[in-house]
Amino acid sequence: MSASPPPSTDHFFAGSYGGDASKLSDDTRLECKICWHIYEPTQGCAYWQIPAGTPFAALPDHWTCPECDGAKGDFMVIPD
Repeated sequence: MSASPPPSTDHFFAGSYGGDASKLSDDTRLECKICWHIYEPTQGCAYWQIPAGTPFAALPDHWTCPECDGAKGDFMVIPD
């Protein structure tokens, strides 16, 4: 009888931020998986009054997509 692999505890899509800041560098760009809005750290977020140069991991926990209100944890890392 072969052993089954352990169940996955990663319930996020591959590439999702999911709150794991170890996946990010200060200049990592992320995209909303709902509306495809891109968070550009070099630009910040005018809607939320986030200054340019703010890394995604430094956004407040209550921050949501300025276009569709998607959760911060649902943003997808854009590969370089």
